[in-house]
Amino acid sequence: MKYLPILFLAFLISCKPSENKLTAQQIIDKTIVYSGADKVANSEIKFKFRDKEYVAYRENGNYKLIREFDSVIDGLTNEGFKRFINLEEQKLSKVDSSKYANAVNSVHYFSVLPFGLNDKAVNKKLLPSATVKGKEYYKIEVTFSENGGGEDFEDVFIYWIGKEDFLVDYLAYSYHTNGGGKRLRVLKEQCVKNGIRFVDFHNYKPLNKEVSLVDIDKAYENNELKKVSEIVLKDIEVKVLE
Repeated sequence: MKYLPILFLAFLISCKPSENKLTAQQIIDKTIVYSGADKVANSEIKFKFRDKEYVAYRENGNYKLIREFDSVIDGLTNEGFKRFINLEEQKLSKVDSSKYANAVNSVHYFSVLPFGLNDKAVNKKLLPSATVKGKEYYKIEVTFSENGGGEDFEDVFIYWIGKEDFLVDYLAYSYHTNGGGKRLRVLKEQCVKNGIRFVDFHNYKPLNKEVSLVDIDKAYENNELKKVSEIVLKDIEVKVLE
């Protein structure tokens, strides 16, 4: 009988939910909710990025992603891509159409992360946890299926998600275009517009190209990265559709 209290305590501990047992999918689900990205699916979002204006309309799976600069209007929808110059539709080669569409999609995609991480083509894997600058993070690796993953489906992403706040403070990716490379984005500033979190980032590249993507956070703490740019969204406006 004297062992019953010990056994009961052990039972309670074993039944207590553990954050370490969260799956990659559960972590991403929490991240989307905690950042307000679930509201992006039905919204109108406007912002400026590097002297270009962007507008995104999303509603019930339909989308219209727009980029405007000078006399050019680029539009990417469920039906495809179109470019207008002085309001006149342009005839584009497949190569140019794909290039412009990817450029438009990339800015809009990064602007509302973690929205999009539950798309069908996204594959998630939970990596060993990490501590960066004294804060504990889940690390989630994201890859893409060839079917539905777009032209850059071979790219690999890693997200550092706070264990306490479930927010993305760092993200890294490897890419294959223009000779390929790796980047780490580090939180610079954040703001919340109509319940949706937006983040500006410092953008770094490794000094040593041999640094693995999974260890790029360690390289960052060891000052082995070089800052190459900043990712800053300006004049953000958000309308959440009911």
